[in-house]
Amino acid sequence: MSDDLIQLRKGTYHDSVTLMRISRALTEMPGVEVAMVAMATELNLAIVRDLGFEPPPAGPGDLLIALRGADPARAVEELDARLTARAATTAATVSGEQPPRTTRSAARTPADLVLVSVPGEHAFCEAHDAVTAGLPVMIFSDGVPLAQERWLKELAEERGVLVMGPDCGTASIAGVGLGFANVLRPGPVGLVAASGTGAQQVSCLLDWAEAGVSHILGVGGRDLSAEVGGLATRRALRMLDDDPATELIVLVGKPPGPGVAEAVREVAAGLRTPVVEALLPETDLTEAAGRALGALGRGVPGWPSWPGALRGEPRSVRGLYAGGTLCAEAAVLAGPGEFTDFGDDAYTRGRAHPMIDPTLRLEALSRAGADEVVLMDVVLGHAADPDPAASLAPAVARTPATVVLALVGSAGDPQDLHRQAAALREAGAAVHVSNAEAARHARSLL
Repeated sequence: MSDDLIQLRKGTYHDSVTLMRISRALTEMPGVEVAMVAMATELNLAIVRDLGFEPPPAGPGDLLIALRGADPARAVEELDARLTARAATTAATVSGEQPPRTTRSAARTPADLVLVSVPGEHAFCEAHDAVTAGLPVMIFSDGVPLAQERWLKELAEERGVLVMGPDCGTASIAGVGLGFANVLRPGPVGLVAASGTGAQQVSCLLDWAEAGVSHILGVGGRDLSAEVGGLATRRALRMLDDDPATELIVLVGKPPGPGVAEAVREVAAGLRTPVVEALLPETDLTEAAGRALGALGRGVPGWPSWPGALRGEPRSVRGLYAGGTLCAEAAVLAGPGEFTDFGDDAYTRGRAHPMIDPTLRLEALSRAGADEVVLMDVVLGHAADPDPAASLAPAVARTPATVVLALVGSAGDPQDLHRQAAALREAGAAVHVSNAEAARHARSLL
């Protein structure tokens, strides 16, 4: 017999990744059927209601605990033990001199770059302090108002520094990855990317072709909009042009706003370093990687793929994506269908990114029918799910739908791309390292 337990802890904050990992650990306890520990955002409250619980009135600053099983009180004890252990570990790492309490005070110490990852409503102040101190900043946070982004980047132009973001999920400076980052061999190609997963796709394809990467400068998905005007993109292009290790620049992003493409191309035309564009929908990311290889005088290899099982008679495509640019690319190439970007702000407030927490995508996959091709991306690298096949492969094996996956990663990534591909193929999925080829394959099955 199962019992439900729901608790609300007012004003108790923990980051979404910590809570996701604890939820998984509680779910694996004997007798626990459902375990969700999350901040009480509107999205998480809706999910809890869908699971059959009746949560009390709550706000996004409150901790929500929903448990179902034979002994939910035992699961609460385990939850508290894990939270206490984490607090003790965090306290143990802070020893000796008191660390800086603000970005402004931290900027007085020797530093090369500031990384901001706080709730979006607070990111502006931290980034402003960094730029004012003359330091480049990577804003991992999303939910920053557009006007604040424009203001920060105008200030950065005055101070001669780069603002990467907001919502900059991926960067790599001389091989040091920030945010979601793949293990890439060093090489002559620098990327300026208004797309995190787009940059990961292009750089991983270049890595497969043994053409390495010098730097990846993410600028945030809105930088090429008419409101921001490509301010960070233009600065990043000039910075890579000044870098002796960069022989070719690839510009990655979604369609620029009116007049922005012309302004960016004007800058690119004045550089010594050639620029290859990978701007959707004019070109797909795989094609752009091929053109970059051609510009380097290298051949384009056959991109690895692994065949899967055809189930039923597919009549439509359903895209369940973690990466926004990969989702947009697939929607163009796979033909008519329903495509969802689970990395959009609407799905990540108070939750870990779907590259870390697969819960929402797995739920969507469980609802797919035999008349559908389900097209998904699986993105590897540091900060991503350490073993995505562990949860995805069983879900692929259970679904009556035909599943096609884009496995975006490098041979050096910690998840072991070949092991991931083998597990997903064994479960019945067709696997491609190219998202464009995965989308075309999905279309061919209809």
